[in-house]
Amino acid sequence: MNTSLNHSVDTLNVPLERDLFLRTLIRELSGTLQDVVGLQEASGFISVVGQNMGRQINQDYRSGLEVSNLSRQQVADVLVDLKRRIQGGFYIIEENDEKIVFGNRVCPFAEHVSDRPAMCMMTSNVFGTIAADNLGYAKVELQETLAQGDSRCKVVVYLKTTEESEDAAGREYFGGI
Repeated sequence: MNTSLNHSVDTLNVPLERDLFLRTLIRELSGTLQDVVGLQEASGFISVVGQNMGRQINQDYRSGLEVSNLSRQQVADVLVDLKRRIQGGFYIIEENDEKIVFGNRVCPFAEHVSDRPAMCMMTSNVFGTIAADNLGYAKVELQETLAQGDSRCKVVVYLKTTEESEDAAGREYFGGI
């Protein structure tokens, strides 16, 4: 017996749309990578994607602002703005010549980031690439992440090599300035 005669597929209440599909796809890809090659290697693969995206996003903001390089203030503003545009909730906790500290309570990947710390490499690499390409150097430390079960993300972008940055666990990025 065919019960589908009573329902039209396009009117079903199925939780599927492009944004949810893409977030789920990225979650499953990162989870498969973590399971197959391990967290470190999975983070490395996602880092490459994040670096390429960071370069493109950086160029888009430079073009939009009509500048060849972003200032420190513009870098901070761009990093908050790009996360806002993809439905993240990043904000600046502290900013000075040595570092920018960001907080976040809403991940663009939403609940799909849970138990997928490799996905945080997107943030690290996009932030690190944009900061280093404009300011010459960045080291990104993911001090707290929603992916690891923390109540928020706390991301520190060091802009100079200092004793504090050298002691920090993070990834370094070098720009062409």
